[in-house]
Amino acid sequence: MSRFKTLDDLPDDLTGSKVLVRVDLNVPMDGARVTDDTRLRAMLPTVLELSDRGAIVLLLSHSGRPKGETRPDMSTAQLVMPVHRLAGRSVRFIEDCQGPEAERAITTMLPGNIGILENTRFHLGEEKNDPELAKGMAALGDFYVNDAFSVSHRAHASTEGITHYRPSFAGRAMEAELKALERALGNPERPVAAVVGGAKVSTKLAVLGHLVTKVDHLIIGGGMANTFLAVRGVNVGKSLCEHELTGEAESIIDRAEEAGCTIHLPYDVVVAKEFAPNPPSMRTCNVHEVQPDEMILDVGPAAVEAQADVLKTCCTLVWNGPLGAFETPPFDAATVALAKTAAALTKEGSLVSVAGGGDTVAALNHAGVAADFTFVSTAGGAFLEWMEGRTLPGVAALERQ
Repeated sequence: MSRFKTLDDLPDDLTGSKVLVRVDLNVPMDGARVTDDTRLRAMLPTVLELSDRGAIVLLLSHSGRPKGETRPDMSTAQLVMPVHRLAGRSVRFIEDCQGPEAERAITTMLPGNIGILENTRFHLGEEKNDPELAKGMAALGDFYVNDAFSVSHRAHASTEGITHYRPSFAGRAMEAELKALERALGNPERPVAAVVGGAKVSTKLAVLGHLVTKVDHLIIGGGMANTFLAVRGVNVGKSLCEHELTGEAESIIDRAEEAGCTIHLPYDVVVAKEFAPNPPSMRTCNVHEVQPDEMILDVGPAAVEAQADVLKTCCTLVWNGPLGAFETPPFDAATVALAKTAAALTKEGSLVSVAGGGDTVAALNHAGVAADFTFVSTAGGAFLEWMEGRTLPGVAALERQ
């Protein structure tokens, strides 16, 4: 973390200083009601600390995909009351994120005040990383803080461009995320295991290709495991399987062998003739016993027990994606069982566990263990790109500072 400046590198007394904070206010809503406030809660430590230190806190964010149009249904004005309720402080709305109107509004703010600037994507230049828009945003503040890892895989005006014009720092949520990711893959305690699940290999080829060079054990589950099983001569019946990608899967297996990474595939599975809750045709069998009219919907109990034994030998775990169709019981059994093992090992202090991605967070919450993992990232695309070993522009910009 020495590569990044944090709030600790800002002056202790920020009275009257204007601090632009990139947060992620792009939250799910039902009318005026926020249905998941996880991202709003994540930004509170940074926002409240800056406010307590006397800064005028100016929140920058996009919301939705307005593509340069001013759309009331995507205005960040809708977030003023939700943020006010969570922060316990008054929050005002500023009707632009750059320009004279925003500048005039900010001149009336007092030390400690919090303001939400209008949707950055109401300007076409946001997604184009337009320097003029970035300069306009930067002109509103004295310092810039990025506290939104979830959008830092995008080189936008409010995530990368702005850092060229103001001293830039990582907020508390960003700092925690970067520390956790460094602990998981940057400089981990070995042995390292990765659990990667999900429906399709095609969405995670880059992730798997990178991980086999970084981890000691790669546990593959979900529909993507079927493609790897097919490479090994298993007839997967009607299961979701990308047969056209068996060549790529075989290449990943070869790379794993070269790198000394052990790939773990299920050897018993839960199958059914129809995808429905508790179907009468459901049974558990060896992978070589899947019938032509059956589909694999979860990892079997013997394989999960073996996977749990792998985790017990490891010091670090990174997890992305469920092992089965966890949204439809009882095909959540494997994901829940392995998640509980990882949580128990984390609680006893023998495992550092880092997880991320939308489905992963949902699965860990479903298992009731999200709070027991070392760190759970709410970032989707940014977390996946990090797992692919790609440079994230918003993070690299902080490193450049």
